[in-house]
Amino acid sequence: MSIKLMIVDDSAVVRQVLAQVFATVPDVKVMDTATDPIMAMDKMKKQWPDVLVLDVEMPRMDGITFLKQLMQTHPTPVVICSSLTQKGADISMQAMAAGAVEVIAKPQSGVKQFLEENGNMLVSAVRAAACARMSRVRTMAPTPLEARPKLSADAILTAPTGGGMFQTTERIVAIGTSTGGTQALEVVLTALPRTSPGLAIVQHMPEKFTASFAERLNRLSEIEVKEASNGDRILPGRALIAPGGKHMMIKRSGAFYHVEVVDGPLVSRHKPSVDVLFRSAAKFAGRNCLGIIMTGMGDDGAKGLLEMHDAGARTIAQDEDSCVVFGMPKEAIKLGAADEVLPLDNLSRAICR
Repeated sequence: MSIKLMIVDDSAVVRQVLAQVFATVPDVKVMDTATDPIMAMDKMKKQWPDVLVLDVEMPRMDGITFLKQLMQTHPTPVVICSSLTQKGADISMQAMAAGAVEVIAKPQSGVKQFLEENGNMLVSAVRAAACARMSRVRTMAPTPLEARPKLSADAILTAPTGGGMFQTTERIVAIGTSTGGTQALEVVLTALPRTSPGLAIVQHMPEKFTASFAERLNRLSEIEVKEASNGDRILPGRALIAPGGKHMMIKRSGAFYHVEVVDGPLVSRHKPSVDVLFRSAAKFAGRNCLGIIMTGMGDDGAKGLLEMHDAGARTIAQDEDSCVVFGMPKEAIKLGAADEVLPLDNLSRAICR
């Protein structure tokens, strides 16, 4: 059964190129396109799509208004496709908060070439959205399009050696998540007190978007939430979000922890990669760290969580019932990497413990 896709974008170029990209994908069918939400709603009365690819800034009705209406009347997986600008990122974060499950950043110029060259990312986003359990979205493995080597964390950081990690009073938390993670992280972080341990977080998200995401969470949370910069200390009452398009690692200096933000190849097909974060936590924090893998498509982070477990860290996977997509936690559980499997609403308490 193919995924029925509708593309809603006022740009004829975007509609045409996206239709061409998905024409070569056997499990996705572009059932229709629309220039704005008003036209889309008329067409959806005849046939409802499984997934919508939605622009934000459009005539007659903007994408956020349309999305909010959609989530109230007929919750449907939505992939936001928005300009790679600060303004676009801010608006897209509002859309994610309203219930969108994925975000794709398109440049202001060279859009046609960008979409053609990033077919894998587009297809993966639509497939992930199609797997989303919309009842779990909170509002507040087919063959890839193009075969690419799936690199492990070895591409960034060597594996832990098993050497002893001396104990410290400093306790930290490493979290990895993807599809559904923007809403899930809001649930967790807004429940944490200022006395909570420091957190290092990877949320799969494009560059420029993570800064707006962190700013939004910072406004809503009692703790400080910021996009990580190279060398930032992991401090109690602070959460560091890995920048989109960069890997983030936990490093140790004496008894204290900080993050190192680096470039590099995609790891587990992602940048930032949860596997990279978790491996660094296993290597430099060991039993001083708590590892949590949350809702998301694929298996990024599963092997890294196992490395954390083997290094003496306590490890948790989010349970299936509370996940939007039970992919990443499921793979970690299959490997025996999780000490506990907990619902989303229990994760903040586990962090405080």
